[in-house]
Amino acid sequence: MADNNGNVLVVDDEPNAVKVLSEVLAMGGYNVYKSCDALNALDLIKTEPLDAVITDLRMPELDGMQFFETIREHHPDIPVIFLTGYGTVESAVNTITEGAYYYFIKPPDYAKLKGVLSKAIRTRRTLLTFRALQKPGVLSRAIKSRRINLCAVRPGDDGIAAGVQIIGKDPGMQKILDTVAAVRDTSSSVLITGETGTGKELIARALHYGGKRERKPFVAVNCAAIPHELLESELFGYEKGAFTNAASRRIGKFEEASSGTILLDEITELSLPLQAKLLRVLQEREIERLGGGKKVKVDFRLVCSTNCSLEKEVRDGKFRMDLFYRVNVVHIFLPPLRQRKCDIPLLAGEFMKEFSEREKKHVQLSDEVMRMLCDYSWPGNIRQLRNVLERLVVLSRTARVTANEVPEELFSMNTDVPAPAAQVPGLASSRGAQTLKELEDQAVLNALEESRGNKSKAAKMLGISRKTFYKRLRDMDSEEAVS
Repeated sequence: MADNNGNVLVVDDEPNAVKVLSEVLAMGGYNVYKSCDALNALDLIKTEPLDAVITDLRMPELDGMQFFETIREHHPDIPVIFLTGYGTVESAVNTITEGAYYYFIKPPDYAKLKGVLSKAIRTRRTLLTFRALQKPGVLSRAIKSRRINLCAVRPGDDGIAAGVQIIGKDPGMQKILDTVAAVRDTSSSVLITGETGTGKELIARALHYGGKRERKPFVAVNCAAIPHELLESELFGYEKGAFTNAASRRIGKFEEASSGTILLDEITELSLPLQAKLLRVLQEREIERLGGGKKVKVDFRLVCSTNCSLEKEVRDGKFRMDLFYRVNVVHIFLPPLRQRKCDIPLLAGEFMKEFSEREKKHVQLSDEVMRMLCDYSWPGNIRQLRNVLERLVVLSRTARVTANEVPEELFSMNTDVPAPAAQVPGLASSRGAQTLKELEDQAVLNALEESRGNKSKAAKMLGISRKTFYKRLRDMDSEEAVS
């Protein structure tokens, strides 16, 4: 069974289109609801716990825009992605500016669609999580008392954030908290860098809600999720008649963030012309809406984030050096989880508690599983750890998760390279023309001999999980039986 990455509703009047997209999403770990009728789809939205909707634009009875307007009115937190075979720039502008999350032309790039969908669902869940923090002073007090949960804020029974605490004793994370506390009340631009899944947006929200701007808007813009041709109107807004379908004035994200904070996520996605306009905004603190000549004063705190090296982007000519110095006044680097492994048991304990409470179970990890978690390199960082633990809790049928329940494919992707065969204790050097399989079998036997039959110790010596070691022994026994 695949991980449930979210509940997605696919709506299209063409049954084959629904079938193909549903299969693609199901293979990506999504729980898919299907409908060939927008009216029926509205009933599903009322009754099912949906995380996102993907809909066609042109449909009989109730077209995609009418369907979208109904969702926006009654379920504004559900992101809507349009998918249509009749794409034009005007229709794209219309859907995006009306609040849709993204717009694809059929047939879409399914890899990109899944990436956009994943980001939309994560954004929605983050917003729902932080909705509990909207009460003035809650996160501010948490930061001042050095008790921020940078990874998994969980609402209390009264809707207010409960148990807001720093998860981690790593010195690097403590320095990050010190930096957040030092700059939360300033207006200086902050650049947050780090690999995907390390919690960059949560740090940005901590900066905003922990400081003097906490009562003002926090506006997050995912620069990678908005088509390049629409990003300018999204940021700067436009006047009535600026382009086809611009029936009324619309303020942009910079104006929305007035007196508050704007987060430009994936800032490297900005084109060079748009970077020049952003630089001018930062210098002059004023913008011009598209189609208008009037300058509008803006006051916001800029936070940018990226998983790329901005210095390299500057060297490659993809990012303006003068803009780099403007956004990089204060730099916060979030270390990958593999560099703060001492925090894995703390994070795992918090996530297990969260998911156990949600699923109304009492599930704990065995010591062996905890060792496996600590040995893994976690290329997806905290987000991957959280997803794995959610899966273990959901699928667990007992109160204690053992190594047999840990997905083997997860640990086969480990980027921590084990010692070469010649360096494994007890493994003799190969003098003949042995196959790789023979060398591996010999390594297993030598490790068993060296550990005096202790399989856990032998597995550790070989740098593999105990589950993988047992599988190796079974395979060797099967081969001997056949021969």
